[in-house]
Amino acid sequence: MASVDWHRAVIKVGSALISPNGDGCSGQYLLPIARYISECRQQGKEVILVSSGSVAAGRSLIAHGDTPLLAEKQAMAAVGQTLMMANWQRFFDFPCAQILVTHGDLADRERYLNIQNTIRTLLDNGILPIVNENDSVTTKELKVGDNDNLGALVALVSSADMLMICSDIDGLFNKDPRSNPDATLIPVVEKVDESIYSLAGGTSNKLATGGMRTKIEAAEKATVEGINTLIVNGTKSRVFDDLLAEVDTGTLFKRQASPKKARKHWLQHGLKSKGQIVVDAGAQSALQKKGASLLSIGVTAVTGDFHKGDALEIVSLDGKLIAKGIGQYHSNELQQIKGQQSHKIIDILGYCPSDVVIHRDDLVVL
Repeated sequence: MASVDWHRAVIKVGSALISPNGDGCSGQYLLPIARYISECRQQGKEVILVSSGSVAAGRSLIAHGDTPLLAEKQAMAAVGQTLMMANWQRFFDFPCAQILVTHGDLADRERYLNIQNTIRTLLDNGILPIVNENDSVTTKELKVGDNDNLGALVALVSSADMLMICSDIDGLFNKDPRSNPDATLIPVVEKVDESIYSLAGGTSNKLATGGMRTKIEAAEKATVEGINTLIVNGTKSRVFDDLLAEVDTGTLFKRQASPKKARKHWLQHGLKSKGQIVVDAGAQSALQKKGASLLSIGVTAVTGDFHKGDALEIVSLDGKLIAKGIGQYHSNELQQIKGQQSHKIIDILGYCPSDVVIHRDDLVVL
């Protein structure tokens, strides 16, 4: 397979790498991963880290039986989150930030946008976002369930073009390599279908919440949205030397469309518009010719009753539909700030959730 270039990647690191012994955090496998992240950042690439390990990190500090109760696991996560973050931070000479999410956060459009805005701002400021499921408060109904699928969802939220899943296996094999010595690695998967799922075994790691199946699920979620997905063995330091040298490794699940095309199709056809924004000639030109975000100063009129995170149509002064995007403001807020410069928003509303009405990453010109 040809090596895959990327600009923004979500790198998911599993419990088997963070806590190989299942008790506390370890640096055994993390230094090569951290060095890879640092090298990529020096090349101008952006990285978001999805890290497992908070429950394992706090396991020895909370009294429990052979099968910990939910409250005990949540307590392990609560104390383990700080230990897991400290374990990562010691490998970097730049700041890290923790983002704790639940499935409910990702399912709610307004909170989804808040997560997206936070990740964008952290990346803009050279900070490494480290995302984990908020296991200290989540119930079964609110859990994503495993960090492979969480990685895919974070890749979607952050508009990444690569999802890299680091585990303790080399990739996807044609049969279970643990019981079949003649198993061969599949270097490229063109498309996830039932034949690919049939190759998935379970997990032998009692602390892990996902096996190969959850990795395939994550790959399917990501690839249909234009995100290449790579499964690599994070226990082998040479893997990351190979990646830096653009040498093929692991299993690549190829994206089904470019990220831009996939997102354009989703924005254009997958979301029902809840309102309409009329923009002046200057804003129209900036959107169509410069690929700019929509600012409040360019808005001349607002119609509809909509919320932050709703899809909105953007029309010109003569009524022509020119674009569609996801709004950062409620309709009543936008009515108050239309035609105003961004720096005046906080004076008008008393707060400023975003300096743009629609970010260029959430906008498609029609």
